[in-house]
Parts: sequence; C-alpha cells; structure tokens
Amino acid sequence: MNLPSYVAGDTPRAVDPRRAFAWFEEAMRLFKLAPVTWCALGFITLASDFGLQLIPGIGITVSKIVVPLIECGMLIGALALDRGEPLLLRYCLAAFGARPGAVAAIVVGSLAVFAAEALAAYFLADANLLIAGPDSVEMSALTVIGVVAIGVLASLPFAFVPFAVLFGGASFGGAFGSSVRAFALNLAPLLIFSALAVVLVGLGLLLLGIGLIAVYPLLSAATYAAWKDIFAIDARST
Repeated sequence: MNLPSYVAGDTPRAVDPRRAFAWFEEAMRLFKLAPVTWCALGFITLASDFGLQLIPGIGITVSKIVVPLIECGMLIGALALDRGEPLLLRYCLAAFGARPGAVAAIVVGSLAVFAAEALAAYFLADANLLIAGPDSVEMSALTVIGVVAIGVLASLPFAFVPFAVLFGGASFGGAFGSSVRAFALNLAPLLIFSALAVVLVGLGLLLLGIGLIAVYPLLSAATYAAWKDIFAIDARST
C-alpha cells in the first residue's frame, strides 16, 4: 500500500507541558471512532509478539525486529482516521513495504529501547530478557513496572522516528535527529506522557495482559497526537 505523506511540519517546536493531557484526549477521540478495529490491531500486535517469542532460540530477537513494524500500523491508522479515512487491519503490514532505510530506522530505534529494558531487567532482577520459557527468571510485578518505566523513558528520544521515515521520507540520520530535537525541546510534556503511559501499561498488565489490547492502540494514538502537535502537522494537508 502507499504510505501517506505530510506536507509541512518537519521541524519540531516546544509546546506547553499541559499538552500531554490533550494528546491522550485526542487519542480517546480517535479510539472511539473505531474501537473494535483498534482492539483488533492491538490483539494482532500482542499475538505476534507472543507467537514469535515461542520460536526456539531466535524468537525473542525476531520479535524485536518484526513487532515494531506491526505496531507502526497503529500509527498509520491514527493518521488515516484523522484524515476521515477508515481504520483498516491491513495497516499492520504497511510498514513492511516501506523503503529499507525506513525499516532500518524503525527497527534500530526499537532495539535501542529493548537494550535499555534488558539492562534494567538484568540490574533489577538478574533477569535475561533474551531467554524465554522455563529457563527465564520470573520478575515481580514491581520489577516489571520498573522495566516498563525505563523502556518508556528510553523510547522518548526515538518516539517520532517512525513518523519521520514513514510519512516524511526522512533519511535514517535525519529521522533520529529530528526526533531527538523534539525530545530536547519538549522534555516536560514527554515526561508527563511517559508517566501516563506507564500507568496505562500497568493497568493493562493487572488485567493479565488482556488490557494491553486497548492500551497499545491508545498509546499509539497518543504518540500520533504528540507528533502532530510538536511538528505542527495538519492532517488535512497530508
């Protein structure tokens, strides 16, 4: 499928910290437009992650490469809905058809976040996130939340990389550069965003992980809203 592109807003700006709450309000608005399809996309993401990790030996590594591209379908879907278009399940495969540089940027950003989570798990619980199944170390709920929090914080500088490469045609380096600049200009609102994200993920985990089917789409839509706000994007002009 052809990926949408935006016309303006390739330079980030600073926004008021309170805008973080507006990003989640916008996410709820988009979620209410197609809740069943959103949850279906969330389920596909979770099922893909779980299923790939069952592959002996390489499953976890493969999941960290494939699942971030599947997750991009929710970012693409958020833009589609914002433009008045339907949210489609096939968006979960759209990023696989992006140019190689775009795919590489998305995967590298995701691997950097996973590296931070893996180090956190190792230092907090002597756990190896590359090992699944009976040989893995079981972490307490508090430790899991701590690992999630560190992962969310580590993701902030790279949060807008997928938008830059998928929608803006940015180069590998350009995508990371613009995303890091956006992070530096908006540390306060993004920290508030991360705190709200950790709370939502925690609630999803308390529901035996089932709640993540809705939490993942909400976080994707909120990240889209943050990108649109920080980069002054008008979805109608895309």
